[in-house]
Formats: sequence, structure tokens, C-alpha cells
Amino acid sequence: MEAAYRIVLTLTARDMLADITDCRIRVKLRERIDGLAHQPDFQGKLLVGYLAGYRSLRAAGQRYRILYRVETPEEMVVVVAIGIRKAGDKSDIYALAQRLFRLKLL
Repeated sequence: MEAAYRIVLTLTARDMLADITDCRIRVKLRERIDGLAHQPDFQGKLLVGYLAGYRSLRAAGQRYRILYRVETPEEMVVVVAIGIRKAGDKSDIYALAQRLFRLKLL
């Protein structure tokens, strides 16, 4: 039987999750995050550019994204950002993640 990965949310990810006011969406996001404990390398999509090395997982009706990285030797999944995908909008989760990366907060 495979070992379960430990899930760690960064402070930024915790804040982003807490800022979601709809508790039903928060529960769905939490379920998807908990699901990352098993085979996280086979879930989500690999990201490129600034976010190379991170993965993106769709959640809560495909609107939300959970950005994470897998640290294999430690058997740990680090969730770094959670938010809505709004292509072209400055509040888009990928745009926010790129800003956090540039500021070295990711």
C-alpha cells in the first residue's frame, strides 16, 4: 500500500481559503486538498514559466484552482495558493501567484 503524503498549507493559502465566504465551496476545496494525500503527481496540471515546478488542480465546479508543489523525498504536498480562475483579470489566481513569486512570497 502506498504511503499518504502529508498536506501543508502555506499561510498565504490558509488566508486565501479563509477569505472564501461560501462554506460549501470551502468544504469542496478542502476535500480536493485532502485528496492530494494520494498520488499528487498524477493530479492537476504542470505549470510553466514563473510557476514551473508547481501544479494546478481544478476544484469546486472547475472555477477554483489549487496551486501546489510536491516534495517527493519528504512525501509532502505544499499548497501555496487557492483562488478563482479569471483569465485576463488581475484577481486571477495565476496572476496573483506570479506576483507572489516575483515578490519571493511563494
